[in-house]
Parts: sequence; structure tokens; C-alpha cells
Amino acid sequence: MKKRARQNRPTRQAQIFETAARIFCEKGFDKASMGDISAAMGLTKAGIYHHIRSKEELLYEIMSYGMDLFEQKVLNRVISIDDPLDRIRATLKGHVLLVTRDRPKEITVVLHESNALKGRYRDRINVRKRRYVKFLEKTFRELVKSGTARRVDPSVAAFAMLGMINWIYQWYRPGGRLDENALAEALADLFLGGLLKPAAGSR
Repeated sequence: MKKRARQNRPTRQAQIFETAARIFCEKGFDKASMGDISAAMGLTKAGIYHHIRSKEELLYEIMSYGMDLFEQKVLNRVISIDDPLDRIRATLKGHVLLVTRDRPKEITVVLHESNALKGRYRDRINVRKRRYVKFLEKTFRELVKSGTARRVDPSVAAFAMLGMINWIYQWYRPGGRLDENALAEALADLFLGGLLKPAAGSR
């Protein structure tokens, strides 16, 4: 019986993470309680605490999984692209599609509850976020150096792009005039239009 319980624990943990992510999205981390999560799971609080030690640890695990998704679906797919313009365009579109098309609840929690994590949990997530920022800054520096982009500050460009994308979840709703791919194309054109130098001969 103990061996079977150990085998089932990862699956049950995944169910708890999925349920907690949904509740955090609906109520917000501060207003959601472990009682809400246990009731949604049909477990006692003791049953929840058998799998997770605290509400803060639960938030960290959800955010960590959200970062795993981001790295798998976006960063790891573009980091080896040689041309910096192709790289930044692919990154921007991939990030937009992750937020709009895939819309995993874990990504929403990462975006909406970033200030709720404290201490070592926050430090761990921030290390992973900084890796992405450094990647963007490097790409923008390469664009400027190649003469393709205006002389922009790489950090300003990186955070401007992140701010544009990371706010989409607040206003975009599927089923509207623009589908996810059209939105990704429109935002890429808008952002790069302000970043890149005008073509020779244009006004």
C-alpha cells in the first residue's frame, strides 16, 4: 500500500498544482486559501499538506512549472537562431502565442502573482526571469551592432517588449476579430517597426 501511495503522489501533486493554479487565477493568491484548494480537490487540509508544505511553496511550484513551460515552448526554441532579427521576431511571436493561444493558468500566475513570492522562492524564480532578460538584451545589442536597429538601450528595449507581451492576458479574449496568430504578427510588426531603422530610400 505504501509503495502504491508513493507511485500516486506525483500524479496527485500535479492535480493539486492544476487546481491551485485555477483558484489563484480566479481569486488571487492572497484571497485564496488552502481550504479552497482542499475543497476543490475533495481532500482534507491534512491531505493537501501531505503533498505540499505551505501555500507559499505551492505558489512557487506553480510558478516554477510555468517557467518550465516558457523555456520549453519559447526560449529553448529560439536561443540557437543565428540571425538576431529572426531570433527576436521568433521570440516575440512565441511568447505572444504562449500567453494567448496556450494560456496555461501557470503562466497567468507567473505574470499576475510575481510580487507574492518572498525569500528564496522569489530569488529562484527571478534567476530564471533574468536569464530571459539577458538573452533579450544580448539580441538587441546584436541588432544595434549589425546596423539593423536604431541605437536603443538594450535594457529599455527588453523591458518594453516584456511589458507589451505580459499585459496581453489582461485584455485579450479568444474569439475576437484577431486570432492569436494575427495578434502575434501585428504586435511583432508594431514593435519591430519602432525598433528597426527605416529601409533605404523610405521617408
